[in-house]
Amino acid sequence: MARRTVPVIMDEQALLGLNPNADACYRQRALAYFEQLKESQDAWEVCAEALAKGIYSDDHVKFFCFQVLEHQIKYRHGALSALQQQLIRETLMKWLQSQLMNIHPEKPFIRNKAAQVLALTFVRDYLTLWPKFFFDILSLIGLNPHGVDIYLRTLMAIDAEVVDRDIQHSPEETRRNTLIKDSMREQCIPSLVESWFQILQAYQQSHSELTCQCLEVVGAYVSWIDLNLIANDRFVNVLLSHMSMEDLREEACDCLYEIVNKGMDPVDKTKLVESLCQVLQSAGFFNVEQEEDVDFLAKFSRLVNGMGQSLVLSWTKLSKVGDVKVAAETLRALEAKVPLLLQLLVHEDDDISANIVGFCYDYLHVLKQLPLLTDQQKANIEAIMLAVIKKLTYDDEYNFENEGEDEAMFVEYRKQLKMLLDRLAQVSPELLLESVRRVFNNTMQSWQTAPFMEVEVAIRLLYMLGEALPASHGAHFSGDNAKVNTLQDMMRTLITSGVSEYQHSSVSLEFFETVVRYDKFFIVEPQHIASVLMAFLDHRGLRHASPKVRSRVAYLFSRFVKTLHKHMNAFIEDILSRIQDLLELAPPENGFPALLTSDDQLFMFETAGVLIVNAESPAERKQALMRSLLMPLTDAFRMLLAKLPEEADEERQTALADCLSHAVGFASRTSKAFSNKQTVKQCGCSEVYLDCLQIFLPALSCPVQRGSLRSAVRSFLHRMIICLEEEVLPFIPAASEHMLKDCEPKDLQEFIPLISQITAKFKGQVSPFLQQVFMPLVVAIFEVLGRPAEENDQTAALEKQMLRRSYFTFIQTVTGSGMNEVMANQGAENIERVLFTIIQGAVDFPDPIAQKTCFIILSKLVELWGGKDGLVGFPDFIYKHIVPACFMAPLKPTFDLSDAQTVLTLSECALTLKMIHLKRVSPEITQELCQVLQQPDSKVVRNYMKAFFQQAKL
Repeated sequence: MARRTVPVIMDEQALLGLNPNADACYRQRALAYFEQLKESQDAWEVCAEALAKGIYSDDHVKFFCFQVLEHQIKYRHGALSALQQQLIRETLMKWLQSQLMNIHPEKPFIRNKAAQVLALTFVRDYLTLWPKFFFDILSLIGLNPHGVDIYLRTLMAIDAEVVDRDIQHSPEETRRNTLIKDSMREQCIPSLVESWFQILQAYQQSHSELTCQCLEVVGAYVSWIDLNLIANDRFVNVLLSHMSMEDLREEACDCLYEIVNKGMDPVDKTKLVESLCQVLQSAGFFNVEQEEDVDFLAKFSRLVNGMGQSLVLSWTKLSKVGDVKVAAETLRALEAKVPLLLQLLVHEDDDISANIVGFCYDYLHVLKQLPLLTDQQKANIEAIMLAVIKKLTYDDEYNFENEGEDEAMFVEYRKQLKMLLDRLAQVSPELLLESVRRVFNNTMQSWQTAPFMEVEVAIRLLYMLGEALPASHGAHFSGDNAKVNTLQDMMRTLITSGVSEYQHSSVSLEFFETVVRYDKFFIVEPQHIASVLMAFLDHRGLRHASPKVRSRVAYLFSRFVKTLHKHMNAFIEDILSRIQDLLELAPPENGFPALLTSDDQLFMFETAGVLIVNAESPAERKQALMRSLLMPLTDAFRMLLAKLPEEADEERQTALADCLSHAVGFASRTSKAFSNKQTVKQCGCSEVYLDCLQIFLPALSCPVQRGSLRSAVRSFLHRMIICLEEEVLPFIPAASEHMLKDCEPKDLQEFIPLISQITAKFKGQVSPFLQQVFMPLVVAIFEVLGRPAEENDQTAALEKQMLRRSYFTFIQTVTGSGMNEVMANQGAENIERVLFTIIQGAVDFPDPIAQKTCFIILSKLVELWGGKDGLVGFPDFIYKHIVPACFMAPLKPTFDLSDAQTVLTLSECALTLKMIHLKRVSPEITQELCQVLQQPDSKVVRNYMKAFFQQAKL
């Protein structure tokens, strides 16, 4: 077919920039050239000519040419003329032909890109312009290895474009892909399957890479083509022969897995799996112990898992439809695989074991549904249980102090085993309990000489029973006597055996985790509390050699004390004395690492607070204990705060500020022991916290490190509002004034919740203060929002969005707390300014969370001020701004009605209109208006409307 020829003249200077090592200016030029060729109507044709004639030998230029073609097919195919579309097809076939004559194949990245371009062309042209796509390629390449390689890569690229379920497609693309598959089934699939068979036979000895590619193609396509084309003697025999070839066996396993996984009738699926199993067993593949290749066994385990899960699915379907006879046959087939399952599950390689867990889990689910278990099924359950217990055990190579990727994978594998253990508990809780008891007791009898991994897993199993055998609110020690007695015996053994002295971090951690999981045991047997407390407090726990253990124990100790403080009265002052050095504020200049990090110390201070508050001491003693706990913090705070402004070095400044923040944070954490003001007063601690507040507040006016200091003091104020209530109010005005000076968005964003908390809690009590601070706060917010920021600065944009939300939440709190006088007394100009910000928030910013809040505010304001005795001028504002906002917001293109938050916004918008209707329009007038609008006489309508609006303005 004749067409206009385009001379092959490419910008050689620009092509130099394609080399990854080229200078930036050349790379920039190459990028510009790429854009030019992409967008031009015909300049891209030079790339087609270059590929067809093999003009360039540079790999980067070839790749570039394919990229240009790819863009034309992907984005401009419809705009290309018929000649240009044919040019692309001819170019690809000429390039493919040239590959057949090359001594060496192209680099893999070029072959992959060529396959992608061929696949894209196929998707666009196969149904209409190129129905003989596959026949043309197959007749061209024959069995040439370079050609076969491109053919197989193209098939995988077509799979990605047309079949792959992980790739999102539009409804139109899905329809097109369905048509392509239907057409392929009718026209060419048998030919493709024949080509795959020929490739597998021809290259299985000489080209293992091509054979593996072909097996991957078969595995990918088998899910949607006629299975009989693949699941037949000649194909299966070839696949089985590959299973015995070292280079092919893993890919052959994957291919068989895909065949087994194909959706089909349950009876047919059972027959397929059984026939495959017989062949594999006859060929000796079930003799797992004799196989040394762990990579192959991991693939084989996955195949067995697929076969097992397929049988489970068939049994489930057959049982549902009531086909008892065939379901029983399927169950027998399923049970026959259990010995193989057990061999793979217990294999020393965790990947092999992990790949069979799915089948094991599903098999246990089948047993759970059976009314009665046979002796063999019970034996299977016990065997699985022992396998799980064995596989839970750490190996010698696990690095506890520096956990890497291997360790993370084992932790994930352990989670899978835990799922099996939980399932075992559902099938046979008595058997699980007895198995764990036996392993635990045997290990505890000789823990001094046992390897750490055996001791750890024995305690771990006891710990895991807590979830496997669930109890309401952790009440493991009431109810079923057999279970209670067994658990109680094991817990008693754990504590009295002395195993807490075992010198390995994993055993230490497991001991404390288990003690805390079963903390209710100590309510039943409180005599053991003292010995466990000592373990927490000495070298076994908080003073352990491992920082990881100390850190976790600090948290666990906090939980232990919270549950059992009522039983610790006799030990409280002894505990406080023993942990005193752990409650010291680590000075910034101290080069020695502290036993606990500041995060761990937070738990320690909370624990100390809980012990003091819940002690059976008089209020004076509690006050003295709390003061002695907090005084070192306040003394250090005073001294460090005096130092901070004088420190010139920024690193030292940061260290001092961190230390000051920790002091405030620790004091704040002690207050978590109080539930409300009443408990603070009862303990005589109000004065102690008020003293802290007076010492901490000057930090707000510190000229340096404002952000971290303000954040710490703000958090303390939040807690004090809960603990001291109105006693805190005298401190709020001065604190607010300092916090509103030189604000950053984050400062304001964190300050607003504090003001909202005060507003919601004290309402009318703080009305004068709020009236005073309202406009300065609004001005500060909009000064920060008005600051210019870089267009692409996502962080700044997010900060502003969060600040805007906080502002609207604050207005909502004020209006919703019955304090409309706060806004009403700001003066007409300021009120209008605030009202416009709310309208703007409701309409202009595409943030449904903020918009929803704005409509809630508007609805509330209409309720408060929309009546006859409301705010002067507000009815006018309703008609001019609020009503239009209720229509403008939902009509915005950014108002996405498929988004759940936006739907909630729409609901609030509708409620706002309903409130306007309620406050401004009577039902009679609405009905009257609707009737008048139906009048044919326009003069009647005009007169009525005039009277209507005169009335509405009153």
